[in-house]
Amino acid sequence: MVAPFRYTASAAEIIFGSGSLSRLAEAVARQGGKRALILSTPHQKQEAERIAASLGPIAAGLFNEAAMHTPVNVTERAMARYSQAGADCVVAIGGGSTIGLSKAIAYRNDAPQIVVATTYAGSEVTPILGQTENGQKSTVRGPGILPEVVIYDPELTLGLPVEISVSSGLNAMAHAVEGLYAEDRNPISSMMAVEGLRALKHALPQIVQAPRDIEARSEALYGSWLCGTVLGTVGMALHHKLCHTLGGSFDLPHAETHAVVLPHSADYNAAAATDALRPAAELFGGSLGRGLYDFAASIGAPLALRDLGMKEADLDRAAEIAARNPHWNPRPIEGKAIRVLLQSAWEGARPR
Repeated sequence: MVAPFRYTASAAEIIFGSGSLSRLAEAVARQGGKRALILSTPHQKQEAERIAASLGPIAAGLFNEAAMHTPVNVTERAMARYSQAGADCVVAIGGGSTIGLSKAIAYRNDAPQIVVATTYAGSEVTPILGQTENGQKSTVRGPGILPEVVIYDPELTLGLPVEISVSSGLNAMAHAVEGLYAEDRNPISSMMAVEGLRALKHALPQIVQAPRDIEARSEALYGSWLCGTVLGTVGMALHHKLCHTLGGSFDLPHAETHAVVLPHSADYNAAAATDALRPAAELFGGSLGRGLYDFAASIGAPLALRDLGMKEADLDRAAEIAARNPHWNPRPIEGKAIRVLLQSAWEGARPR
């Protein structure tokens, strides 16, 4: 018997495939855009400039200060630039940092968003904005935050460094794992989660071996789209609470933190969500936490919070923050157990 459920499909338009960047101007026009502010991180400034040049008069200007965890002060500067440029929409080029800034702008002024995704973060297909102010990261959710159009062109990911490919891919996988045991999970999102995990499990090792393998890059983008869509459909739980705490309050790098924490959060919930997690556990050899850890190690992913700059002396405070106002989770959020989890993640120990 199928349990009762509710399912709401994503309203985002997805343009997928090699060469799909060529359809960017058309996508902007379909949203009624005539003056697009182009967003990027400082690292992707040159790529953003090339794309702005290809748009010609549609490009109203560039803002290349997007930063991890979407600091509110950066958003305020971007809002000022948006007004000065007379922009009527935004085009975000990049991964989670740039997409977060795009969402933060739309959250404030309802600007149409067109995202050109160049990593495997998955946040481009979620109606969720995480932003940081005064050392605390908070999240808001709403339909106006979801980008209207997402372009996935695997050719743009051929130069993505292997270490970023690996960490952002594991970030996307975390969305799928958490979606499988979410309180509001449903058969459609669960199917998408398992397929997304399968695609990334297959693609990431190939990318490590051959970074310019276009088929592997395409499969990884496909997997990240599925995993991100799952996160946009169901609620978050322990894993995302931990990563938001570590990123927002301790300034740890976003994707790498997800990569390190994922085996431990999966292990924490394994006994309480055995049936829901069984398809994922089977993909990773039967024990999801240990299987994810071994998979991450095999592709050279970071394994320890201490290697990301986390201080052992800060683990008590991190556990206290993470246990405060917790998300729903299949296993109760217990302060002492969370502290043990964080210690294991800090050390880089394989889940027991």
